[in-house]
Amino acid sequence: MPGYSTRQQCVSVGGHVWRLRVLSDKQQFSDPDGHGARLGISSAQWSLFGQLWPSGRLLAQAMQRFEVAGKRVLELGCGIGLASLVLQQRGVDVVASDVHPLAEPFLAYNAALNALPAVHYRQLRWDVPLPALGHFDLIIASDVLYEVGHSGLLAGVIDRHAYPAAEVLVTDPGRGNSSRFSRLLGERGFSLVEECCPMDDRDQPPYRGRLLHYSRTAPDAPWTA
Repeated sequence: MPGYSTRQQCVSVGGHVWRLRVLSDKQQFSDPDGHGARLGISSAQWSLFGQLWPSGRLLAQAMQRFEVAGKRVLELGCGIGLASLVLQQRGVDVVASDVHPLAEPFLAYNAALNALPAVHYRQLRWDVPLPALGHFDLIIASDVLYEVGHSGLLAGVIDRHAYPAAEVLVTDPGRGNSSRFSRLLGERGFSLVEECCPMDDRDQPPYRGRLLHYSRTAPDAPWTA
């Protein structure tokens, strides 16, 4: 027994039905070797990766229709990985990342569950540089601004891994920390377009959050990694 229980959830994105393995509930915790604790994941936070949250569903819907041709994409805090799976199905060069020890096996299982090749995955701590990860044209994330310090950490990740001409797309349910994040990205040359985005599917409750789309054009001076 793995120490936690799962269930299968079906969700429609752009008319395509996805089958996903998620945690059975939000009250679970299993960290027998202390790996999660060493990564800073508390018992209260442990199960969050294994749910399909409204923001994650909205991000997946955005990735179904977003212009991604020729772009290299990084998903931060991918959890069960629905947005990355949508991109994988579209043939996009996508790397999914998370800090949770179980994110990679859940992502791999969900790819296989939907007859897709495994998504390229890297475990990524936002406070620890990972130069081998490289650079990206588009960085995406859903509901990652739930703690005050996340704005600065995410801005640092973008500093390290965004190309000079890049886009950042974040779905945010309005937890109150997005203003600082927008200010930090503005200091880095990003402009913001903010959208209120209802769910595509009528059977879902209204989503009161926003889609934050940041974009930056390349500077005139040559850029080196």
